[in-house]
Amino acid sequence: MDSITQAVLGAALQGTVLGRIQGRRSLLYGAALGTLPDLDVIIRYADPVSQMTYHRGFSHSLFVLTGLALLLAWLVNKCWPGKGYTLPRLFLAFWLVLVTHPLLDAFTVYGTQLFWPLQGTPQSWAAVFIIDPVYTVPLLLAVIYAIAKGVTARAKRLLTLALVFSTAYLGFGLAGRMAAEQRFEAALHQRGIATNEVRAVPIAFNSLVWRVLAKTAEGDYYEGISSAFDQQAPEMQRLSRNLQLAQALSDDPLHQRLRWFTDDWLRYDQIGDALVVTDLRMGIPGNYTFRFNMAHRDNQGRWIVDVPSMFQGAGPGSMFSGADLALIWRRIIEQQPPLPLAVWTERYLGVSPVERER
Repeated sequence: MDSITQAVLGAALQGTVLGRIQGRRSLLYGAALGTLPDLDVIIRYADPVSQMTYHRGFSHSLFVLTGLALLLAWLVNKCWPGKGYTLPRLFLAFWLVLVTHPLLDAFTVYGTQLFWPLQGTPQSWAAVFIIDPVYTVPLLLAVIYAIAKGVTARAKRLLTLALVFSTAYLGFGLAGRMAAEQRFEAALHQRGIATNEVRAVPIAFNSLVWRVLAKTAEGDYYEGISSAFDQQAPEMQRLSRNLQLAQALSDDPLHQRLRWFTDDWLRYDQIGDALVVTDLRMGIPGNYTFRFNMAHRDNQGRWIVDVPSMFQGAGPGSMFSGADLALIWRRIIEQQPPLPLAVWTERYLGVSPVERER
């Protein structure tokens, strides 16, 4: 999640557990500690694939952060005796503030290595968009009230209520994701289409409209939109992942790492002489956040693996078109007219769908 959300979550937690002792300072300390795991962004890597896949790594490990919480609790208890602290309460406060950061990150689609140094696929539960005001605003208002009035009994009740609401909202998002996947898979099965894997991701600052992806055994994928208020089958289109192009990267360790990090939700495109690899999980149809140049053709037509670079036009800012967002927000409750999936795919990705369906 974004840094503001992580800060107010940490402030609310530490204010609730240690506010009686630390007062308003607990909010400041909690906000700072809650953003600590994201300091790994200051580490610079040689290429954007490494930058992407090493982020949310060791600094987001539940093992590492549990050890850090224990160390901080021991230091504070030792260095400031007589303040009313107890070691268990300090540990609980610091542990909650630290581990809820990566746990909240895992509720987004990006991928969080909760169990580093173990090398399982990063956790990507995709229950909320990376910026969601419904999650953040109640926590922010409760923290602002506590700053203004002090960490009084009423302020602590408000902080607790905000924490309960935000936690329940994550559960709402998980339920919405599963329902979107079931609706999409049922629509595909009605057309006699078999799928290997289906996954839904929230888009555009809400957990009501979902972009759903489904892989087929033939190497294609279906992409469509589903909302909790839909009365008809979701709109969708069939696209090719162009897996034959992946052979050019079969011996590239960075390509293998990208496959691992994304759980192989990748597509491949030849754009001019460049081989572009796209992470399908983040963005809107056709307009994806992470796209990488990973190889080029030489004069003999052979693929030469390159040090990856970000594809021109990719990046988090590329998906925030006001006109597209307006259509997406309308789509939450209005299924007609359907979203222009094929238009977006041709505009942003530069290809036409293999098949367009309703």
